Amino acid sequence: MSINREDIEAAARRIEGKVRKTPVINLDADSFGINHPLNLKLELLQNSGSFKARGAMNSLLSGNVPAIGVVAASGGNHGAAIAFAAKQCGVPANIFVPEVTGKTKTDLIKSYGATIHIGGALYADALKACEAFQLDSGALSVHAYDQPSTLAGQGTVAREWQLQVENLDTVFVAVGGGGLIGGMAAWYSGNCRVIAVEPETSCALNAALVAGHPVDVDVSGVAADSLGARSVGDLMFPLAQEFVTKSLTVPDAEIRKAQGMIWNRLRLIAEPGGAAALAALTSGIYQPEKDERVGILLCGSNTDPALITSR
Repeated sequence: MSINREDIEAAARRIEGKVRKTPVINLDADSFGINHPLNLKLELLQNSGSFKARGAMNSLLSGNVPAIGVVAASGGNHGAAIAFAAKQCGVPANIFVPEVTGKTKTDLIKSYGATIHIGGALYADALKACEAFQLDSGALSVHAYDQPSTLAGQGTVAREWQLQVENLDTVFVAVGGGGLIGGMAAWYSGNCRVIAVEPETSCALNAALVAGHPVDVDVSGVAADSLGARSVGDLMFPLAQEFVTKSLTVPDAEIRKAQGMIWNRLRLIAEPGGAAALAALTSGIYQPEKDERVGILLCGSNTDPALITSR
């Protein structure tokens, strides 16, 4: 196994006080029109706007960062998280993003003082450019999802959530490259059902579980900037095979609908990827059992508010 609960406990100690403890809220039945109570973990309120601040901070604090600093490839949220962590640690950051990354995310990365590079059309292209930069410069590279320190840092979401709410039966988690769900699955280790949710047009984990190994998929759609990994990580995949209970895919229209509901009913801004987990329930694709205690992770907020509030 790539990481375990002890790794996540160590990560939690390492990053304590350096990232936010994000709140949870309980919603009554029918809050989102699904006639079932929900517990929401508001990780979209995390530093840098997503859960990724946890893995980024853990990675920078896990080893020595050279004078040239840190480099990362990102669809946006990982880059913002690395830029945030680098600023806190007082080291330079170079972030490679694909062309699909929105202005909201690139502006956020720049706001932390990082140098941003456009590395090609999609995340895989940005990753190649990032790897070339790392080889030439010697900068510390922090992978968005396929790295033990990243997985362990993201796993602290589940640890924190379990300390806040002890009795959840099922949690729903959006998936891109799999660092978040891999870390969370490692923490729960079968003690809570973990449901993966992906857009129909960017579903690398679903395809990997069907194939029995990570495979490349085509990537497109409203959440491609955050959930658009071409394949899931090798390190997280065994964790998913063992501990992810179910893999679901949802249409873009249902993701947009869930995103709008989060704003209209909670006055919270969620990016499409941050709303994907909720879409599994608001769409009716998943029907909870009568007494099932359900948790939804709202994992990211980095989008243009006007795209939501104007609808």
